[in-house]
Amino acid sequence: MNDTVILFHGIARTKKSMEKLAGFLSGHGYRVVNVGYPSTRFSISDLVDIVRPEIDGAATAAGDGRLHFVGYSMGGLIIRAFLTRYRPANLGRVVMVGTPNNGSQIADFLKGWSLYRKVYGPAGQQLITDQTAMAKLFGTVDYELGIIAGNRTIDPVSSLVIGLRVPNDGKVSVESTRLDGAVAHIVIPANHTFLPVNRTMWRQTLSFLKDGRFTI
Repeated sequence: MNDTVILFHGIARTKKSMEKLAGFLSGHGYRVVNVGYPSTRFSISDLVDIVRPEIDGAATAAGDGRLHFVGYSMGGLIIRAFLTRYRPANLGRVVMVGTPNNGSQIADFLKGWSLYRKVYGPAGQQLITDQTAMAKLFGTVDYELGIIAGNRTIDPVSSLVIGLRVPNDGKVSVESTRLDGAVAHIVIPANHTFLPVNRTMWRQTLSFLKDGRFTI
C-alpha cells in the first residue's frame, strides 16, 4: 500500500497521544506521519502554516499514493483549515474524532477565565460555539469525510455545562461534531479524553480509510 495517513492531535496534547493509533494504522499497511505542533501558542490559522512543510513533505513522499487525514478534537479543525487553504492534489479520505465542528459549550463557559486563556492560548478562544468568524477559515466540505463522536462523560460539571440531556463525550456534544458534507457519522461509547486510545475508534477509523464507511 502506498497510502499515507497524517495524524493531528488535540489542543494541549502532543503527538505522543496519537502514537498508539499510529502504530495500529502502520500495522495495517499505512505509512503514518504523526504531526506535532504548538497547539496552545498560536491561532488555528497560524498553526496551519506551521504544519504545512511537514504535510507538503508527506505529500511528495506519497508519490502516486493517497494522502489521508485523521484529526482528534481540535486536530480536525486544523485539517479543515488546512484543506481549505492548501488542499493536496492526492487527497484521500478524512476522519475527524471528537472534533467540535460547531464549537464547544465548555469553551463558551471558560473563554473568559484567565487560566483558560493562559493554558489554551489563541486557539482555545476559537473553540466557542459561535463559529461565524471562522466560516472563511474552515470553508466547506467537498472531500470524503467521516466523523466519529463519543457519548460517554465522566465529568458531572461538564455535563451540567453542556446539558444533562444532551449526548456528549464530556467535552463536545454529539451534535457539535456534525458537519454538512460529511458522508458518514458514527457515535461510539467513549469519553473525549480517552478517544485517542479507544480501540473501537481505531477500528472505525481504519474502516473509513479503507472503504469510505463505518462498520455498524
